[in-house]
Amino acid sequence: MGVGHAHGRQEDNSKSMAKQREEVVESSSGIITSTVDFVFNWARKSALWPMTFGLACCAIEMMATGASRFDLDRFGAGVFRPSPRQSDLMIVAGTPTLKMGPVIKRVWDQMPEPKWCIAMGACASTGGPFPTYSTLQGVDRIVPVDVYIPGCPPRPEALLYGLMRLQDKIMQEHPTRFVFGKGNVSQAEVEGTPSEDAESAA
Repeated sequence: MGVGHAHGRQEDNSKSMAKQREEVVESSSGIITSTVDFVFNWARKSALWPMTFGLACCAIEMMATGASRFDLDRFGAGVFRPSPRQSDLMIVAGTPTLKMGPVIKRVWDQMPEPKWCIAMGACASTGGPFPTYSTLQGVDRIVPVDVYIPGCPPRPEALLYGLMRLQDKIMQEHPTRFVFGKGNVSQAEVEGTPSEDAESAA
C-alpha cells in the first residue's frame, strides 16, 4: 500500500469520525441530542460478542488477538461466547471443508439477529491453497460475509483492522426502519445509492 493511499484512507477515517461527532451535540445545559439510529449502531458496534469458533490455524491468530498483547476488548469485542444464541459475530477462522459446511450453517442459523460474519484468512475467503473437492471455496457460499480479511494466516493486526471496518459498516445501518415497520432495507439504501427500482421509476 502506498503512502499516499494510506494518507487518503486516514483522511477518510478522520472525516467519518468528525461526522459521527456531529451526530452527538452537547449543549451548555447538559442535554445531549442524537438520532436513534446513531445510538443503536454505537451500542451494537461497541459490544460485539464473537462466537467461540475456530476451524484451523487462523484460529490461533484469533486467540492471540484476544490475548493481552493486542487486547480485543479495547474494541468491545473480547467477550467470546460459548453459545451461538449469545453471539452476534461469527469469525470464520480457518479452512471450511464441505463436511464442516452444514455445521457452520447450523451455528449461523442459531445466532440471533442482528448478526455479522468475518471471513478471516484466504481459506475462509476463497478456499486458499486448497482448490480441492473437499474444501469449500469460500464460506460466503453458505453464509453472508460482511468483511473479508486476506492472509495465510492474517496477523492479529489484520483482524483488528477488519473488526474496525465492520464497526464502520454497522454505523451505516438503519435499525429504526425495522423497529417502526418500514420493512426490509436494501443494501443500496444503506449505502445511499439509488436502487434499480428507483432508477426505473425515475
